[in-house]
Amino acid sequence: MNMHGGRLVARVLKNENVSHLFTLCGGHIASIYDGCLDEGIEIIDTRHEQAAAHAADAYARLTRGIGVAAVTAGPGVTDAVTAVANAYYANTPLLLLGGAAPLEQQGRGALQEMEQVALLKPIAKYSIAIHQTERIPELLTQAIRIALAGKPGPVFVEIPFDILIQFVDEENVKFPTNYRTTARAYGDVQEIARAAELLARAEHPVVLAGTQVYWDDASDALQKFVEKFNLPVFPNGMGRGTIPMNHPNCLPLARGAALRAADVVLSFGVPMDFRMRYGDFGDETKLIQVDVDASEIGRNRAVDIGIAGNARAVIEQLSDAIPARDFGDWVSYLQGVEEEKRTAQAEWENSNEMPIHQMRLAHELNKILDADTIIVADGGDVVGLAAKVLTITQPGQWLDPGPLGCLGVGLPFALAAQALYPHKKVIVLNGDGSFGLNGMEFDTAMRFNLPIVTVIGNDGQWGEIRLPQIALMGEERAVATELAPNAHYEKIADAFGGYGEFVTAPDEIVPAIQRAFASGKPAIVNVMLDPQGVTKADAVRAYVL
Repeated sequence: MNMHGGRLVARVLKNENVSHLFTLCGGHIASIYDGCLDEGIEIIDTRHEQAAAHAADAYARLTRGIGVAAVTAGPGVTDAVTAVANAYYANTPLLLLGGAAPLEQQGRGALQEMEQVALLKPIAKYSIAIHQTERIPELLTQAIRIALAGKPGPVFVEIPFDILIQFVDEENVKFPTNYRTTARAYGDVQEIARAAELLARAEHPVVLAGTQVYWDDASDALQKFVEKFNLPVFPNGMGRGTIPMNHPNCLPLARGAALRAADVVLSFGVPMDFRMRYGDFGDETKLIQVDVDASEIGRNRAVDIGIAGNARAVIEQLSDAIPARDFGDWVSYLQGVEEEKRTAQAEWENSNEMPIHQMRLAHELNKILDADTIIVADGGDVVGLAAKVLTITQPGQWLDPGPLGCLGVGLPFALAAQALYPHKKVIVLNGDGSFGLNGMEFDTAMRFNLPIVTVIGNDGQWGEIRLPQIALMGEERAVATELAPNAHYEKIADAFGGYGEFVTAPDEIVPAIQRAFASGKPAIVNVMLDPQGVTKADAVRAYVL
């Protein structure tokens, strides 16, 4: 049987159990669509290439596999660059397929011709062009293997138009099998022994659980480990939900106090970046850093013990190696700190002020949240404060951009989540600023009957920038940070035939969201927030640490 290059691409994806391809149409890549139809891969076409690649990012996160976006040449690829960069810093195995001009026309000024492979190299684990149709399966599986190996990350594969439309005899094509390992890398036994000894002597140990805990499917191992030794644990990134946020040993609001008093910090896949103040939590504190990527160990802060390995494997090793200990007194102290901070927050979570306080919105959202709900967080202040309130209990239940802080992921991430899990509730928590970046993907949700509910925290500004701007330079010099006041974003839903509500009172938030879900349509619930809400109480300031 003869197969064209697009069918070869689709067959490779099918062999990887990829169920959805995210794209924006372009003539250069049309044969990939044709192949996907033959291989039973659903095509979801978005309104912007950035959204297609963001959606593929979320697909990868939720499946712990490869997520795939296909975009046309030139501006199609450049439009997707931001999403690739976001995936790179979030360690997501995104495969971006880029079209290109036919080989015979390259270098002659062909339509949408530009250097793409070199453009993507700085923000991808691997970036290549395929120039022989027969080699598509070989080189594409190589890219997938690299994307998923070790610390995951995005890869870019360019395939010219003529390579995709050329037919080859299937008998002359080899589809690789068993081309990557699923083996777990265990930590060096000597370093495990040293770490166990250090933890056995500790008085105030702290466990940090990062995104790697999620990728390594280490949720159960982490919870057993924490409970066995009665340790305080603080999730970070996609580590949220790998231990329930309402677990008695998970004390997120006490993290700052815990790190300031800690004598030993045990970090599982948490980069010592800005989110951890570059590891600045006490010169006398000992750091045991576990990471699948050895180059991450010791970055920004001296490490006392570094262990390269799979999070689940190392947790199990340490659990067996550490002598019996119980840090109940230390946990009890931190529980007291947690309770004190929650009490201070409660004033704002239960506030009846109008416009609505950001924490009251999060408090109401928490009433909707259950194990079958996925929250996509896309915004600044409204998301930062919601993270202090929402009770995330499941791995993969919370999706945010990651360390690049890329706004606009909301609806694209939600498209993938709802397509993968049609029976789950998917909520996007948007700021009014972030909604503007990819809000047109509401159309995509409508076309594919994906009943996502977008909750917009609307304070008429880029609050995370404007409020510090005012504090530093005065309101008269705060520029480029205002948005339309009281904008009726819910009318976008009406325009596309979805469901929309405009909410001004706190007690109307939950009923409005419930009506949105009951409609069975994509929906926008537009909630009016207090532009000064973030500045009103010490309890809601400085939420980075």
